[in-house]
Amino acid sequence: MIDVATLPYSAHPDNDLSRAGEACSWCDRTDDVETYRNEPRCGTCREHETVIDAARRFIGMYGLRPLGGSVTSEDEDELRHRTDARAARAALDSTRSAKAAKPRKPRATTQRPATQRATSRVSKTDTVDVAALGIRVTALLEQLATIDAEITDLDGSTGLPARARMSDLERQRTTVMTTLAALEKARRNAR
Repeated sequence: MIDVATLPYSAHPDNDLSRAGEACSWCDRTDDVETYRNEPRCGTCREHETVIDAARRFIGMYGLRPLGGSVTSEDEDELRHRTDARAARAALDSTRSAKAAKPRKPRATTQRPATQRATSRVSKTDTVDVAALGIRVTALLEQLATIDAEITDLDGSTGLPARARMSDLERQRTTVMTTLAALEKARRNAR
């Protein structure tokens, strides 16, 4: 049995390369059109999207901040991927915006306006299970101790993966501390 995912690109049934006469879904060119992500795309648009995908994979592999915004980075590879992706996105956006400027026919709405629903009544709970809060606080304190231990282990490490892991640990630590503060507030209000 052959798995479709293991077939080469040209043999995959969704990648029918015979798109003669069709226009690119981004820029309306008709030369070198092939199926890419179930849409007809020209070679230039496919190349731009491939550059953006490569940058997303690189960013995702190291757990870095997402694409967009600033391209500044201390790492040369990350900077190269970010600048290439920005240039490719700008090229795609410029061709797409030129195509989007074409007037579209407005769609007629056949739906009636939604009827208003009555707001549901919120029931308040006056009792807080202090024992359950204590168990949760204990578990969070243990989690905080393991996070702090990992942070001290990574303290002297440099490099992109270590910085990404350190950032992730700091984010986890902040979340745990915020949750602990909320639980303490709930415990105080229960008195």
